[in-house]
Amino acid sequence: MSRDLIPLSGALLILLVLVSGFAAQNGMHLQDGLYQIGLESPEYLDIVGSDPRYITYDTSSVSDISPQRYGLDLIIRSGMIFRGSGEKGRAAQKSLERNYQGYTDWVYQQQQDLFAAYPLWIENEYVTSELDFLATQSGQQLTLPGQAAPKAPEPEFPVTLIEPPTSSIPTDTELLRLSLSDQMNRDQELNRYTGMLQQEDADENPYKIPSLLSPPLPFDTIIFIFVFIFPLYFTSQFFMMSIMNERTLRQGEALIAAPIRPIVLIIGKMLPYAAGMVIVVTIILASVGADLTAIFPLIPVILFFLAFALFIGMVARSYKELSFISIFFSTIATSYLFFPSIFANVHIVSLLSPITLVVYIIQGTGYSLTDYLYATSLFYLTSFILFAICIRNFGEEQLFTESGIIAKLNLFLSNLIVPKYWWLSLFFIGIMSIPFVLMAQMMYLVLFFNLPMPASLILIMLLAAWTEEIAKAAGIIALITALPGFLNPRVLIIGSAAIAAGFLFGEKLLLFVTIAQISDSVFGAALFLSIGMLWMPFLLHMAGVLIIGAAILYGGKKAIPLGIFCATVVHLLYNLYHLWGWIF
Repeated sequence: MSRDLIPLSGALLILLVLVSGFAAQNGMHLQDGLYQIGLESPEYLDIVGSDPRYITYDTSSVSDISPQRYGLDLIIRSGMIFRGSGEKGRAAQKSLERNYQGYTDWVYQQQQDLFAAYPLWIENEYVTSELDFLATQSGQQLTLPGQAAPKAPEPEFPVTLIEPPTSSIPTDTELLRLSLSDQMNRDQELNRYTGMLQQEDADENPYKIPSLLSPPLPFDTIIFIFVFIFPLYFTSQFFMMSIMNERTLRQGEALIAAPIRPIVLIIGKMLPYAAGMVIVVTIILASVGADLTAIFPLIPVILFFLAFALFIGMVARSYKELSFISIFFSTIATSYLFFPSIFANVHIVSLLSPITLVVYIIQGTGYSLTDYLYATSLFYLTSFILFAICIRNFGEEQLFTESGIIAKLNLFLSNLIVPKYWWLSLFFIGIMSIPFVLMAQMMYLVLFFNLPMPASLILIMLLAAWTEEIAKAAGIIALITALPGFLNPRVLIIGSAAIAAGFLFGEKLLLFVTIAQISDSVFGAALFLSIGMLWMPFLLHMAGVLIIGAAILYGGKKAIPLGIFCATVVHLLYNLYHLWGWIF
């Protein structure tokens, strides 16, 4: 930050403190006077009179009940609501319905016999879900014509009689009334995001009426986690900007010229930001009394953010391009981190995200070492591979070359090719692409597994095949970039075999280590079909690379999209063939 901006930043900070204090003292009034409503009788003021969102008018002498004629959103007459047209009219009606529900609850609270007003009181007892992910591929057995109906299932163990609960509530009526009044007077939407930070009196009064029950999904915890995930991403932006500044201001030339290895330079630049992230997370966890072991699932997330910050800082040509790429990355990364965690305690797919482990720690359930490896391995692998690629390319040509993103990616990959051992380089490029491919495929799984079958399965197969073919094409593109004119039919066959072998080896290894639970499901079968028969997926991968390589060999780089399309079609047909009996 330049010296000219420091006084301005100080003034903005002081202004922020003053505005925050004013808002805390006087409240937020963003929706005051939002709706205009006409009332026939003053008795309706008991419902809307205390709500600042409404401007009320006396329409008792008005004969026309059309709100549009008088510029109103609602008119209440003879116990009926007449709504204005448009989105605002519908929003006003929805708001009034909520006000009316609160009014009726207030009326019920005044009754002497509270149990007559609320005959149903519920006490929740949460237990750990035992749902099996394999249940997605099982169905009910149907009785065909001419077959005997299946027998009713019989229990394997002796059945013991469980006494029903008593109808009385072992709680004082006035305590229930006070608790009920307190819960109804809260801002339920705001409390959804802050209720976890303040321990409610659940132990003192665990009973609620049905209208106050909320689903047992960890929305509070997820929103809370976002509070300290955001500083991690924000800090990685500073790291990204420091790399970009050294490139644009040519400050990095002195560092590169120094007799220091690139790995030392990168670690030295990254270490303060990584330490700052850990300190910030530790302070936030300690301030709310959460278990500090929640840091461990966040370590791979920190490395993931830093690795992509380094990569984006090295490939972006301008601050505008850097902003676009970083926003796109943050959207994808945030989706991958938070979408699975919504299904925590519900579905095994939630363990694709390390955030789910943090949810478990905050809830007090904990996690196993297998869960940790399952949720974090892809983040560790992609981070280390990306760091290795950036370290390999941390040189003057890669840092200070003004070229597009695709050209810069080709340059980065081509720098991994060793001319003498080009086939071995392609083998390792195939292995290194696997974590990125699987992370993309897991994202598809999270987004589409809840869609109706078989649409979800076919969509996942299509996107998975397309992603794999793009990853396998990267090796051939790197080869022709590093060694122009080197590609011929013989090199193409050997290179295709090397990429297919590396791709299959990495896929097989990572599948057994981390994706075992997903691979046993029908969705995993779509992603990793026939992995047990090694020669079939090897030929499939090799055929895909051959198709793309042949398109490049005979059509040039302009034919790459056509080659990827044809390879994707072949890959999809292969998967459909193996699932033919299931789909049709």
